[in-house]
Amino acid sequence: MHCTGSHRFGGRIGRRVDSAVVGSGDAWERAHEAARVAGVTLRPLTTLDDADRILSVMIATWGEHQLLPREMIRALGDSGNEPYGAFDDDELVGYVLGWAGVDPVDGLHLHSHMLATLPERRSSGVGFALKLAQRALCLDRGITLVRWTFDPLLSRNAYFNMVKLGAVADRFLPNFYGEMTDALNRGERSDRLMVRWDLGREMAGPAADAGAEVLGREGDDPDLPMPSEVRPPIGGPALVRIPRDYHAIRDRDRALADAWREAAAMAFTACFEAGLIATGFTMDSTYVLAGTSS
Repeated sequence: MHCTGSHRFGGRIGRRVDSAVVGSGDAWERAHEAARVAGVTLRPLTTLDDADRILSVMIATWGEHQLLPREMIRALGDSGNEPYGAFDDDELVGYVLGWAGVDPVDGLHLHSHMLATLPERRSSGVGFALKLAQRALCLDRGITLVRWTFDPLLSRNAYFNMVKLGAVADRFLPNFYGEMTDALNRGERSDRLMVRWDLGREMAGPAADAGAEVLGREGDDPDLPMPSEVRPPIGGPALVRIPRDYHAIRDRDRALADAWREAAAMAFTACFEAGLIATGFTMDSTYVLAGTSS
């Protein structure tokens, strides 16, 4: 679920993440500086009143649908998995929420399930400050890996995850959540990329637009997927181009949006089956995929 497609390209703070994992004190300094630039303050959300505040932001973001139970939010906060919030005075304007997970390969990590801000505070750096707070909280606890999912057709989220944070995407999960009923995802197949955020990985900025094109884009309007069948990748790097604004396409032409959904799913499936992962994202809304040794 996680991000809401609300992040502006670029930003003044957080242009890189150090290649060596720094102490959590330094990580907290970065988080609070990013919050200052965004005009908010950060604090953990651990009370029943905080749970109600989270639900209010959740409704503003996704609408009234399958909300997390209030008691579950309270239990997360009491079990060492406390959500973190961004406040403007006494008003909660955004939160990030997740829990510790275990995996046969990854071992201990954090699964970050939700990141949301009020609609009027999107594209202001609030989400970035919250992710840096999540990073610092993980480092406090000796956790150096964070995972979450996002819709691969949302270019703003891809830029935020892969460029601003320096994460990669190493799994493609078709229809991961099944049918979703919230306002942002209703009627969509819930295809997702799985993010891997190594907290010490250096952020190198937007990727170069170079490689074999697996999925292309024809024209600016209506931004047709090209070709109708994806080209299987041969080695790497490989390029998967997506719409610059998928939601705008979906709003005006649902059949075209569905064509993009199918084409992207075929492209990512082909790339991951060839042993590639998404290691970068360009300013032209294009994923760059390469081998894990690249």
